Amino acid sequence: MQARSFKESFYYAFSGLRHTWKTQRNFRLHVLTGILILSAAFLLRLSYVEILLIGSAIFSVLVMELINTALETAVDMVTRDFHPLAFIAKNVGAAAVLLAALYALLVGLVVFGRRFVNLF
Repeated sequence: MQARSFKESFYYAFSGLRHTWKTQRNFRLHVLTGILILSAAFLLRLSYVEILLIGSAIFSVLVMELINTALETAVDMVTRDFHPLAFIAKNVGAAAVLLAALYALLVGLVVFGRRFVNLF
């Protein structure tokens, strides 16, 4: 399935996003959480640099979710039976998402933390 045109490349990419949105609860959760966090960032009038940091952290989580979904799908294509290497591959993919989410949380705490401390 090789794209014959630039337009087809975008079609396939959006098809992957659509599939992930429809099938992956955690992806939907991360997208909606990201929208809420970015909305809060704009409402609190954070600086462009702070918004960029928060947005980058959110997008890193979403990218890791997409990669994890691709990895899990490829593993499932090879075997549906339990295999220790398939188990490790899926767990490492999930760990990548976890690390990205922890990084996003850290960025959020640093950027928003100062604002919340000033409120009290």
